[in-house]
Parts: sequence; C-alpha cells; structure tokens
Amino acid sequence: MELAPRARFPLLVIAQFPEAEVLNPGDPTDNALAAIASMLDQPEPHREPETAAYSKSGPGPMAAIRFKWSVRRGDNGEYYVDETIGENSAPLVSGPLTMDAAVALVDERENEARRRFALLKSEMTGRTAAANMVRKDGGEP
Repeated sequence: MELAPRARFPLLVIAQFPEAEVLNPGDPTDNALAAIASMLDQPEPHREPETAAYSKSGPGPMAAIRFKWSVRRGDNGEYYVDETIGENSAPLVSGPLTMDAAVALVDERENEARRRFALLKSEMTGRTAAANMVRKDGGEP
C-alpha cells in the first residue's frame, strides 16, 4: 500500500477521510497529539477498592437505629474505622490506626453495644414483669 508523502497514513485512509489533514513531520501539533495519545494509552494503576476489610453490626430489632462499624484501608496504607447509625448516616471516622488497633476498636465498640443492649432489654423485661405482677395482685385489670 502506497503512503502519502511525509505522512504516516496510507493513501487509502486519506482518501476515505478527505477532511483529515496530513501534518508535516515537524508540526508541533503532531507532537502534542502524540504526547496526549501516549498519556491516554497508559493503563491506570491498580487501586484496591475502598471496601470494608472487617465490619460488625450492633444488636437491636430496627436497622434504622443499629450501629455498624467498618474497618477500611486508606490510600496511605493506614486503617480507619467508620461508625454509622442506620443505613443512611454519615460515618464518624476514627483513625489513622494500625490494622490490629482498628479491629480491636470495632470489637470493643460492638461488645459495649451488646452489653448495653442486654442491660436495656433486661431492664425492660423486669419492668414488664413487675407491671404484670401488679395487675395480677389486685392492681388494675
């Protein structure tokens, strides 16, 4: 296939696209376009998706008020804990931490939430039982 003078494209291609201009080899536009093309051809570096590495949810019957703790790795290699209440809240972020410290924080917060929930549940159950006894012992019907 014959090439056009001082061009990098076959004459057939130029004939198919008459609006295309053949640039001179020393044209600065050609160099700029080549530089842009080389930048666009570079593959993007592999980045780990920002997903939770470790997470736990607190107890409770309603998702709208349930705590959730998630450990994620930041761009700098350190770890952060995102604490949310419900599904649509903005996270309260703790960090930067080491991976071990972040996991320990999540475990500590989850254990404390379960302890408080059990205490509240037992308190509510005790009040219900006391109210039922008052009713049975001649209190209100």
